[in-house]
Amino acid sequence: MTAGDNGVKALGGELTCQELVELVTDYFEDALAPADRARFEAHVAGCPGCDAYLGQTRTTLEVVRATAVLQARPEVSALLEAFRAWKRGLA
Repeated sequence: MTAGDNGVKALGGELTCQELVELVTDYFEDALAPADRARFEAHVAGCPGCDAYLGQTRTTLEVVRATAVLQARPEVSALLEAFRAWKRGLA
């Protein structure tokens, strides 16, 4: 294995499921070299478990992003603050 310019290790051969799990963040952040991304995607294409894991991770990221956008809305942030105050016994 050799280190790439971005600090991500270049991969050799096929990935194991454990290696794939360790690279998911880099995959979603487009930090994998093209050859490494191809190995990653080839593994996912042939591994139902990793395909499901990748889908679950993608869904989780989408929900987190949607929640952050929702919390930024004034009416939602006001409700959240009212709930927090109630929990602290201030309301």
